[in-house]
Amino acid sequence: MIQNHSFRFMAVSAICLTLFSCKKETPLRELPDLKLPQNRAVSVISIPSVKSGPLGVCYVEVNYADIRNVGKYTLNAGGKRLFDMAIIFAANINRNASTGKAELYFNENVTNVLNNKATYIEPLQAKGIKVTLSVLGNHQGMGISNLANQADAQAFAQQLSNAVTTYGLDGIDFDDEYSDYGVNGTGQPNASSFVYLVTALRELMPTKLITFYYYGPAASRLSFNGVTVGSKIDYSWNAMYGTYSVPNVPGLTASNLGPAAIDIQATSSTIAANLATQTKNNNYGVYLYYNLPNSNVESYLSSISNVLYNTNSLYNSGGEGTTGVNFYQDANYRGATTNGIPKGTYTLTQLESYGFINDWASSVRIPQGWTVTMYADNNSTGTSWVLSSNHPNFTTLSPNANDLVTSVKIQ
Repeated sequence: MIQNHSFRFMAVSAICLTLFSCKKETPLRELPDLKLPQNRAVSVISIPSVKSGPLGVCYVEVNYADIRNVGKYTLNAGGKRLFDMAIIFAANINRNASTGKAELYFNENVTNVLNNKATYIEPLQAKGIKVTLSVLGNHQGMGISNLANQADAQAFAQQLSNAVTTYGLDGIDFDDEYSDYGVNGTGQPNASSFVYLVTALRELMPTKLITFYYYGPAASRLSFNGVTVGSKIDYSWNAMYGTYSVPNVPGLTASNLGPAAIDIQATSSTIAANLATQTKNNNYGVYLYYNLPNSNVESYLSSISNVLYNTNSLYNSGGEGTTGVNFYQDANYRGATTNGIPKGTYTLTQLESYGFINDWASSVRIPQGWTVTMYADNNSTGTSWVLSSNHPNFTTLSPNANDLVTSVKIQ
């Protein structure tokens, strides 16, 4: 089981071992007997449902894959996004050699994504996809399970919250791996660390996502002084690719758990479809993907989406609005989108094969040099609007065309 799981992290582990050397340091002091705030009901920050079925959550290895690929996949029926959350894999928890405290670290590839948020993060968010940051150990003895006291947990939570604010992220994902607890004189996992950490982070980020990759020492340390991790986080999912296992996180319901996990480049489509069937039949709310490549894998992903959503997945390789016309459910090119529609005259029924929905469109991207005539009624009848370039908001057209388009002509 561990061998199956470790495939995911092979590339990152090699990078971490190359970049960092271990230094001997004085052990951290013993955990003081501090009291946590009482366990309180926390409103789950659920991702808005735009499709019927489980959320698609995808980890992307940004060391060698472009996270923007997450936004290229839509569902053929309705044009909704296959993936609802993209997780940047991964930031690290380093040990500050001077203070012995946890320190958030980004390698050059993660740094590139974060520093260029307008290129990598904001376009996904504009499509309704949440973008979060995964955080895990880095072979230096520090991790989410051995923060020495409440003050240390608060300090590290502040670093995480600052990163979310600075880079416009939607939340933090915790992953308890590769910490090598005990090296550099560091402490072993303790009962309070993870609970302290998620409690502090929830106070700092009341409206952001906090998720847990169910693995490592933290998975067996989910309660302390009457406070549960499940009361502070939003989602948790199975960490063993190619398997079905329900995370045991008290406080989370089925709609916030993902028992199925696949590695897109290692799990067979037959197994992936079987896991999708179990997820759907048992009414769980998340299906976890890992290792989305830069190449087109719509056929593989269709084996899953046909089970979960009763439609195949489509890949848009050329960029929206460059090889065909893309209509969007919301203004400013946000929300669900059609697939690229080529030149032609289309009735409503014909448009529906591209993911179009009647009286639904609010904005459109149009390839350069093309003209789109939109009609309020079927068969190119009724009020019409002629556009020869992208238009971000149909309410500004005269007359208002928002949620009124039924048929189109593209020339």
